[in-house]
Amino acid sequence: MAALAVSPLLELQPISLLAALDLNFNAVIPSLPFIFAGVWVTLRFTLISLILGFIWGTVLALFKISSFKPLYWFGMAYTSVFRGVPLLVTLSVIYFATPQLTGFNIQPLQAGVITFSLNSGAYVSEVIRAGILAVDRGQTEAAMSLGVTYKPMMLDIILPQAIKNILPALVNETIALLKDSSLVATIGAQDLLRRAQIVGAEKYIYFEPLLIVAIIYYVMVMVLTLATNILEGRLRRSS
Repeated sequence: MAALAVSPLLELQPISLLAALDLNFNAVIPSLPFIFAGVWVTLRFTLISLILGFIWGTVLALFKISSFKPLYWFGMAYTSVFRGVPLLVTLSVIYFATPQLTGFNIQPLQAGVITFSLNSGAYVSEVIRAGILAVDRGQTEAAMSLGVTYKPMMLDIILPQAIKNILPALVNETIALLKDSSLVATIGAQDLLRRAQIVGAEKYIYFEPLLIVAIIYYVMVMVLTLATNILEGRLRRSS
């Protein structure tokens, strides 16, 4: 009996997924140290902006609960402006318009920190204000009956309780700030995203370096989330 003819399609070997997608991670491996160096740049933007934004947000929160109307209206108007204007627009104004208006050649790090601190302060102020208002008013009345003045009462009694209650919201703001820091790539700062773009332009491939950067951001967010969960657990046990 004559042998059955085998279709050429059945003779094809399975094609690997990477080959089918035309991916070449080997070309990116030599550039990994350059990409990973952007982690420090990203974290520097985030940490400095986070600290300054928290301080400024606390001040704004106190303005918003103040009985002194000019401070109250300033805090509300400030928050309204920064919540209503896109962050990229604010960053562009500060970086590109500052030399025009003042003659000062602002650096990307300075522009990014100023922008993120001012913007973060607006959001953090709302979180802290909500936390302060959530504290039992009896705490304030008890402190006042004992003769505790306003400043030590807020610093030693009200704010510690408020921060414990709003810790998850503050972590969400930190995560948002970490991811928003990638916007500094638009003004030339060599953060993670900018370095991935540089590698992509040099190698003529973009998916691979951008995927690596996305994984790095994800890992940083997960580490931050895990650390926060541990801190929350300790705070619950201490309360």
